[in-house]
Amino acid sequence: MHKWLSVVGIGEDGLPGLSQVAYSLVEKAEVLVGGKRHLSMLPEDDTREKLIWSSPIASSVEGIIQRRGKSVCVLGSGDPMCFGIGVTLTRRIPICEITIIPAPSAFSLACSRLGWNLQDVETLTLAARPISLLHPVIYPGARLLILSEGRNTPATVAQTLVDRGFGDSKITVLEYMGGERERIVEGIAAEWETTKIASLNTIAIECVADADILQLPRIAGLPDIAYQHDGQLTKREVRAITLAALAPIPGQMLWDIGAGCGSISIEWMRTHPRCWAIAIEQNDSRLNYIADNAASLGTPHLRIIHGEAPAALQLLQPPDAIFIGGGITTEDMFDTCWQALRTGGRLVANAVTIESEQKLFEWQNQLGGTLTRIAIQRAQPIGKFLGWKPMVPVTQWVVVKE
Repeated sequence: MHKWLSVVGIGEDGLPGLSQVAYSLVEKAEVLVGGKRHLSMLPEDDTREKLIWSSPIASSVEGIIQRRGKSVCVLGSGDPMCFGIGVTLTRRIPICEITIIPAPSAFSLACSRLGWNLQDVETLTLAARPISLLHPVIYPGARLLILSEGRNTPATVAQTLVDRGFGDSKITVLEYMGGERERIVEGIAAEWETTKIASLNTIAIECVADADILQLPRIAGLPDIAYQHDGQLTKREVRAITLAALAPIPGQMLWDIGAGCGSISIEWMRTHPRCWAIAIEQNDSRLNYIADNAASLGTPHLRIIHGEAPAALQLLQPPDAIFIGGGITTEDMFDTCWQALRTGGRLVANAVTIESEQKLFEWQNQLGGTLTRIAIQRAQPIGKFLGWKPMVPVTQWVVVKE
């Protein structure tokens, strides 16, 4: 296949900073695509056809595809495959039709200014993305590099750090790296008042925690107090066992049926950035709990479906794993889930009533799998002493679809 599309990473030093190969691709192109900043780096007398990114960007991508057969060159910032336009284009256009020439990414440039090891740094972008994505990577001693959305992002990040109990964290804002206007601004999150920040900036953070903050691990079994709920919460110990049974793998998708406050699907997604989930809940008031918990615990992309299973499951993408936390006795629930589950997928169901437990026995007789009785006791005060208070026992069925 002819490589008609080129994607060239360009830095703040403009065309002079391009390699010979990259420069030749720009020179030979019939159509040039990019943002106003990138296209302004071309000579004023350049009369070739130019496309400026539109919003939504999908329409611009369609415009590029319509020019298949012409020589098209897209100008992008730094490394186009690092949270860049190259990732977007390769979702629609085969790589065999594309030549990609990267420049140093903002992350690489920032590490070279700070003396950081890039492999030890947490990296993310907040461009057109919710600030809650920051929550999972804030922990004591973490070093973060963030692609900023604009001049206001550093202040928003500083306030987020303060709200999370990391007000002593050091913030470094690096503007226009690699160009004549390069500048570095430093400060402490709790004292951040700088307002004159360039729109093109990258944020570096050295996380320092307050002494009394609640630490939230990435493994399953977050403290119950981490969640807002109305009592419909899979308790910490049972939640940890349930996530272990679900066995999340990066890239897999979970159906969380009868999601309650969303704890199972949220902790599934927290195990890896590429795990994702759909939470299905019929109770109106609990939808807000799920959304709030997902945002505060760093999984804002959790998809929330308001509806009653199994009817609400009909048009959903087939899952790699299913957790049934509610509605076990509902007619056609199991048949619908089992039919939708991918081959090799896992189904985990938790029962606390005699009726739902009986259903699990029936399903286990049909398909096998393992049944486990989970009985947890917590020590609680009895007068001046401590005594064991049992939690409601849970019967868990785990089965893999062959």
